[in-house]
Amino acid sequence: MKKEKKEKRIARRESEADSSPGTRSAATYTGGSRGIDWKALLTDWRVALVIVLVLASVIAIYPHPENGKIETNLQYGLDLNEGAWLQLELQAEVVTFETTAKVSDFVQALSKDLDTDVELVGPNQVEIRKALTEDEVREAVKKAGGSVVSIQQGVSKTTAEDIKRILENKINSLGTRDAKVNTLSGITGITRYIRIEMAGVDMNTAQDLVGKQGKFEIRIITTGNSSEHVLFGDQITSVGMPAQEPPGSNHWGVGFTLSESGATAFRESAVRFGAVSDPDNHHLVMLLDNQTVYDAPLSSDLAAQLRSGQNVRQLFASTGAGQSGQDAATTLEIHLRAGALPVDVKVAGSGSVSAALGDHFKTMSLLAALIAVITVGFVVYYRYREPSIVLPMVLTNLAEMVILLGIVRFIIQLDLATIAGLIAVLGTGIDQLIIITDEILHEGRVPSPNLYLKRLARALGIILASAATVVVAMVPLVLMDLSTLRGFAIVTILGVLIGVLITRPAYGRIIMAILSR
Repeated sequence: MKKEKKEKRIARRESEADSSPGTRSAATYTGGSRGIDWKALLTDWRVALVIVLVLASVIAIYPHPENGKIETNLQYGLDLNEGAWLQLELQAEVVTFETTAKVSDFVQALSKDLDTDVELVGPNQVEIRKALTEDEVREAVKKAGGSVVSIQQGVSKTTAEDIKRILENKINSLGTRDAKVNTLSGITGITRYIRIEMAGVDMNTAQDLVGKQGKFEIRIITTGNSSEHVLFGDQITSVGMPAQEPPGSNHWGVGFTLSESGATAFRESAVRFGAVSDPDNHHLVMLLDNQTVYDAPLSSDLAAQLRSGQNVRQLFASTGAGQSGQDAATTLEIHLRAGALPVDVKVAGSGSVSAALGDHFKTMSLLAALIAVITVGFVVYYRYREPSIVLPMVLTNLAEMVILLGIVRFIIQLDLATIAGLIAVLGTGIDQLIIITDEILHEGRVPSPNLYLKRLARALGIILASAATVVVAMVPLVLMDLSTLRGFAIVTILGVLIGVLITRPAYGRIIMAILSR
């Protein structure tokens, strides 16, 4: 009877201690001698999922010896590779205005006065594609019949994406590997700077790649495969975005404008080489660096206009219908620009990383990660003094890192910022595992199965709230696209999600098997 009362008192005191918010102390495992049911543990879906993902990640990373080194499929950014970076400042202004005149007339007057492209990018917002002082902008706006509300240096989101696409296409078409083009945008969405990182490229080559204009040429087929020159890309004064022609149809193309001399050369060549009288046998061919990017005959309407002696400056190159036509129009737009950006740029900053320095950064990053793992292991062992708890905790943390690297290998390059994110995930991960262990081993006692599940649920609730806070804090860095900080944020968010959804539940199952011995 006394023994039964004592057991009841112990159970009651344990439950009360579990429900009280008192300070938790370091726990020491004092379980029995019953062995672990390894078959049941390894076939549990939570543990099995971690094992499968670790194996898949190792295959994706594929560490293998090559040239006396251990090589992997991980993508390394500029910090860990030889290469160069350039930061370009976009020479343009986004102006918010007020006017009593018709908006289209205001924009046209402003464009004419400033002798540059002025694009309407909002109901009362224009993009002036020219480097101007604030006083020059205010004077021009006033002269066009409006007043300035605000002036922001840079370009709109649409133009920034256009510039990024042109640069990526240009760099990739030249065979540059591991190149990254990042738009550095503010909260308002205005982009003033673009950062270009090119691994494996020296500084002189990087500046040549970004600053060199492609050779764009229009020719007319004469007989067989022979053709005659019509004009070069410098006589194309502007290029429109991919559009449907007529509007609302499913037929895509790109509009572009010729200079007056270009329109004259175009008409004279079309007449001389038979493109206006026999369009089907005298196609118009566009070439970029001697590679054909467009081949089509003149339309009957355009041929009739040219035949009558009219100079036609506004042209539209049709690319076809549907999604394939739209994709072809997007590609042709880039080719028509021939590498020329919608706005002028100037180099605002630059730098390079040598091969030796890149290898040094790799070695030091690996060393930092190893020291972090070893230090974490010692601290956890000092707290619990029980290898059967410490070892699963450290192995779970390492499994989380391997899974994270397996995912990162496909979506982002590793640089110093992303490695800092990996180490941060390592620290927060072990912290969450300690929360689970301390909740379960409250005051050093091994709980009953029902109480164990209750404590595990409470620990996972704490971890979930903490993870949600981290994700919310990192989201602005992802959306603002702040170059390397974006990589840090992405790695941190992925690490937190992997921990909460995959490795924490598995660790809870493992620790339960250990404590039930």
